[in-house]
Amino acid sequence: MEGKDAVANVLPLARRVDVIAHLVEGAGVRTTTRLTGVHKGTILRLLLNVGNGCMRLHDRLVRDVDVREIESDEIWSYIHKKQARVKEGDPSEWGNAFTYVAMARTSKLVIAFRTGKRNDETTEEFIADMRSRLVTVPLLATDGYPAYPAAIAEHFGGSVDYGIVQKNYSRKRQYDGPPTDHRYATRRVKFVTKKIKFGAPDMAKISTSHIERQNLTMRMQIRRLTRLCNGFSKKLENHRAAIALHFAYYNFCRVHETLKVTPAMEAGVADHVWSLEELILMALEEPEGKRPEPKRLKLPTQGEGKEAVGSAARELPNGRGWLRLV
Repeated sequence: MEGKDAVANVLPLARRVDVIAHLVEGAGVRTTTRLTGVHKGTILRLLLNVGNGCMRLHDRLVRDVDVREIESDEIWSYIHKKQARVKEGDPSEWGNAFTYVAMARTSKLVIAFRTGKRNDETTEEFIADMRSRLVTVPLLATDGYPAYPAAIAEHFGGSVDYGIVQKNYSRKRQYDGPPTDHRYATRRVKFVTKKIKFGAPDMAKISTSHIERQNLTMRMQIRRLTRLCNGFSKKLENHRAAIALHFAYYNFCRVHETLKVTPAMEAGVADHVWSLEELILMALEEPEGKRPEPKRLKLPTQGEGKEAVGSAARELPNGRGWLRLV
């Protein structure tokens, strides 16, 4: 009988771990219900509680990050219904929902993420959150979304080396051979242009390839983001909780195939591989805390993933950035 398991806060720990294990591996809520026997409502409450705790954990642990190369991108999803079906009078959260993600290129650590509409407001919130977690002037790469430069200039000032990767698409669909059904085929990328926006970025390292691979990981392991299926969020709070759970699991529990350790270990944020049980307990016990505050950024020192900047650099007053000989 499920009576004793009807409320998430009394669900036995082993069953909580079983439920969360299915969710972080890409199973949907209904699939998890069938596999574990736990009621759908209980799963959703557990997801919300653990996901919100993961957000608090991320705020406490992923701060003062000393990384140089960062890639950023946005991934599309939707809440309740697709944007084309949103009607006047529907809640403002319905329709398109984009998740902005910033990832360290070398350690693969997801530094910051933010879910909302793809607009100036969400972009600025995301960039401000990223800025508050760093202690080193970053080499930052984004796509050509026009809201990025203003937000980056506002929050980083002169303390950033920023380059843009602009993909230029063909009007034709991408396929070879005889024509069949290509409604879901992406357009072919004709060429890619890169341009310097701020600072003096090493253009050989300006790329969004790694963060786009992270987008695939999200679509494979978050059922709500899987394309061409009936898995989607009906509430924004549940959507955000699912994404926070994914990134906590990705950063602290999931051993990266290339690194052989977790991204958090590679970045020096954690000293061991977390078990899923450990993540759940810490997330549920994590209290509300202060969000990270931006600190004055330092220039990178020479080392793996960091180029030497030499001694010909002088910090401008009032934290406005650096004057460098390049």
